[in-house]
Amino acid sequence: MRPHYGLLCFALCFVGSFSVQADDWPRFLGPQHKGVSDETNLVGSIPAAGPDVLWRVDLGVGSSGVVVSAGTVYTLFQDDARQYVVALDESSGDLKWKSGIADAYLNPQANGPRSTPTVAGDAVYVMTGEGILVSLDSDSGKIRWSVNTVSDPGMEPAQFGMSSSPLVYNDVVVVQTVSQDGSIAGFSVESGVRKWVAGIPECGYASPALISLCGVRQIVAMTGASVAGIVPHSGELLWEHPFVTDFNCNTANPVQIDESSVLISAGENHGSVLLGVTESDDGWTAEERWSSLGKRSVLRAEWQTPVLLDGHLFGLDNIGAAGPITNLVCVNAATGKSVWSKRRFGKSNLTLADGKLFMVTIDGELVIVNATTDGFRETARTKVLRMTRQAPVIANGRLYLRDDKEVVCIDVLAKS
Repeated sequence: MRPHYGLLCFALCFVGSFSVQADDWPRFLGPQHKGVSDETNLVGSIPAAGPDVLWRVDLGVGSSGVVVSAGTVYTLFQDDARQYVVALDESSGDLKWKSGIADAYLNPQANGPRSTPTVAGDAVYVMTGEGILVSLDSDSGKIRWSVNTVSDPGMEPAQFGMSSSPLVYNDVVVVQTVSQDGSIAGFSVESGVRKWVAGIPECGYASPALISLCGVRQIVAMTGASVAGIVPHSGELLWEHPFVTDFNCNTANPVQIDESSVLISAGENHGSVLLGVTESDDGWTAEERWSSLGKRSVLRAEWQTPVLLDGHLFGLDNIGAAGPITNLVCVNAATGKSVWSKRRFGKSNLTLADGKLFMVTIDGELVIVNATTDGFRETARTKVLRMTRQAPVIANGRLYLRDDKEVVCIDVLAKS
């Protein structure tokens, strides 16, 4: 029987009208490097029986996050002997490949790799806990090149481990490093040869981000004691602003607020500053628009990068010097004024999607909170895994979490 093409066309159009936005998550903090997903039609509650877990895969120790690209899930972990990059099938969690990239990394704060992979083109870029930058073929896991970014004589990796996730832009891959000449470095995507180094020598723990300010694309990077704007292809320093914290613990990423401003924030009782960045005939300048520092700060982001929605920041405000008390806050990004605060929410991390904050507590609970200025409203909470610090990843209707034992994939598409 021949199909009736008019009815078929109508049916396809009808189905298309109910399509949802779905995206890969190919790098740390997602496709836009903002901790924000454009996906829609996501769940706002969790059944009493628990979330719809599609698969769980045992791996091993590590603080690396998860990325998703072209049907494959990538992350880093280690066993007693080696650090690995692993590729899993997005649908089933089945192992595609596993590649050893360095000996096991040990650190009193936590063992294993810290950084999150980046997928760009046909390559996966990763960095180990001691600062070895590696490029691998994304389909096979074959190592293309490997370079120790902490290779200057007398230099040592950051105290708590090298945690910068690679940023790939055109022909350069950028990471935090440790060098006498600067702490931000660009390496050739083809060979791994270092092309430039910039910034002050003090290394931090944040990842470089690509941000357009005053119409100019630039790398905005938190070092251990400053934030800097850098030309991606040359390493030319456009501007730099001091931001000194205890133990060089600048860990949260900068957040772009508009075309000429960026928020920087740190824990250890430090606080937040909104910088206005301008360009003139005399060069670039970065000046404070507002600051909220010290024990009364509205936002002291420890390792969690705040997210921005409709001019408001949602973030985790840590009380004390890496202390156990953390508030969930909503802050007006333009003024730095508090809109609401959920006191003692607890150490957590977050991702914004579909008007909701998908959160995971340090104890492994998945929590959903409405991202609204009307006040705190939690709509779901359930235990999913063990202790974790990684932010949830949302890709193609699925949410990914991981701890020191396993990766968990959960279906978060709302059912009609």
